[in-house]
Amino acid sequence: MTGCECDIEVKNQRQGRILLILLGINAFMFFTEFILGIFSESTALIADSLDMLADATVYGIGLYAVGRPALVKIKAAHLSGIFQIILGTSVSLDVLRRLIWGSEPESLLMITIGMLALVANITCLVLISKHREGEVHMRASWIFSKNDVIANFGIIFGGGLVYLLDSRYPDLVIGMAISIIVVRGGMQIIRDAGNERRLLHEKG
Repeated sequence: MTGCECDIEVKNQRQGRILLILLGINAFMFFTEFILGIFSESTALIADSLDMLADATVYGIGLYAVGRPALVKIKAAHLSGIFQIILGTSVSLDVLRRLIWGSEPESLLMITIGMLALVANITCLVLISKHREGEVHMRASWIFSKNDVIANFGIIFGGGLVYLLDSRYPDLVIGMAISIIVVRGGMQIIRDAGNERRLLHEKG
């Protein structure tokens, strides 16, 4: 085996290990946030939990793509973007449902779980930071992690407003904002994957 092949194998092992850790963190946080989001009637927490589910799925797709040909990685990133858009849209529908039927979010639980999710996502961001300029499926993972950190700050801020204003509307606004962030991230990933596909065809 040549030195180049060894380097590639080491890089693939590192990518696989990082994606596996990210998958585990996001899967755990999905279950935690989803259950507590239902209990606290918080649209923002449910939205972020579904975002965690999308991320966990995407990291699983990225894990499958590690070590495979460039076209497979591009298709994996494209599929990840589509999944993000679907989840983001479903969150928007849940926000509208709660706007019509009502909800009573628990501000303290929102803030506490928002902080826990923030720690988890900052950990993910640090782990993936070295790969933010890497291959397309790893760049997609960086976008997810960065958007998640932004969303978590929003949940903490929204929880504070729910408490101070004694109103459910900040929770609904933050939930809708998270859905928009998720959809925009998905669109960005799809565009990035499309550019990579064109470059691959030009080289071919």
